[in-house]
Amino acid sequence: MEEDNKYTSKLSPTVDHWAGMYLVVIAVLSVLGNAAVLVTSALRPTHLKAPELLTVNLAVTDIGMALSMYPLSIASLFNHAWIGGDFSCLYYGLMGMIFSTASIMTLAVMGLVRYLVTGNPPRTGNKFQRRTITMVISLIWLYSGLWAVFPLLGWGGYGPEPFGVACSVDWASYQDSLNHSTFIMSLSIFCTFIPCLVILFSYSGIAWKLHKAYQSIQNGSFNYGHIERKVTLMAVLISSGFIVAWSPYVVLSFWYMFQGKASLAPLVSLLPCLFAKGSTAYNPFIYYIFRRSFRRQLIQLRGLICCSAQPDTPSSGETGEEGRQTLRSDLRQSLPEEKSGAPLVGELGTAVLEIQSENELTSSC
Repeated sequence: MEEDNKYTSKLSPTVDHWAGMYLVVIAVLSVLGNAAVLVTSALRPTHLKAPELLTVNLAVTDIGMALSMYPLSIASLFNHAWIGGDFSCLYYGLMGMIFSTASIMTLAVMGLVRYLVTGNPPRTGNKFQRRTITMVISLIWLYSGLWAVFPLLGWGGYGPEPFGVACSVDWASYQDSLNHSTFIMSLSIFCTFIPCLVILFSYSGIAWKLHKAYQSIQNGSFNYGHIERKVTLMAVLISSGFIVAWSPYVVLSFWYMFQGKASLAPLVSLLPCLFAKGSTAYNPFIYYIFRRSFRRQLIQLRGLICCSAQPDTPSSGETGEEGRQTLRSDLRQSLPEEKSGAPLVGELGTAVLEIQSENELTSSC
């Protein structure tokens, strides 16, 4: 009876219903957004820079969490009780530990990489080989898996959240035994505090570097400095968004460590969990705002999907290549024949062809 009671929702059916609807929205946004990041990256594997592999890895952690955890949580909320008992609780806690640890470690490495490359011209500064980043990503997953497996091996444990329809590390058992207290404290230090300090140190160092390099950026490398600041701002938003999303849950977990699960109302324990789960959904929106290449690739992807859904039909006029040749010819005829005309034709022709190529993807379907 006690076993069944700990997996029964401590919330009202109405709260469970709305929490389930919220998670449905977050799950859909997470899967679609991060799938778009992965597909656009897969379409240009040879053009991915080594640090971009970390962005791909972050998308993998977000979509992995959405696919492996959210369906079970949504079903349990609508069921008004946790589904699957102890076995599914262990599974849910294991997946949560793996993906959340991999996310924060990836963000910490991203911060360090940005710190090392910031302020150095692309051709002379620190470079990272794909092989190096791939090895680092492998170590991140190994590190995350190791911490996730420890509770299954007897060090620490997983258990239901205070509101009854989710599972995570059993924070409230901190004072029960030395076994649980050492695991929770070690987890907090090595998987929360140290990565957060690395992130804060990295971006503080980046801000100082950019401040010191401001004069040189103004004098000779303004375009590169502008791009660098933009990329850095994007990374800062991603990292700070993750920290802000998870901070209430971390604070709540430490409260339960020292005060126990019964010290707060179940609804209060639910809200930080829902807020933390939102961290898997917003990164693709940040990419869309700050990365023009990502927007362009999404347009191309939409064109490919649109065209593949319809049979190929020849246009009534010229083919694409013939149309391009005609555009070049028309531009040459319309411009005066001067020595400076050739470069101008080339620039205008390139611009028109880019517009035409984009229009072909969106309108030909």
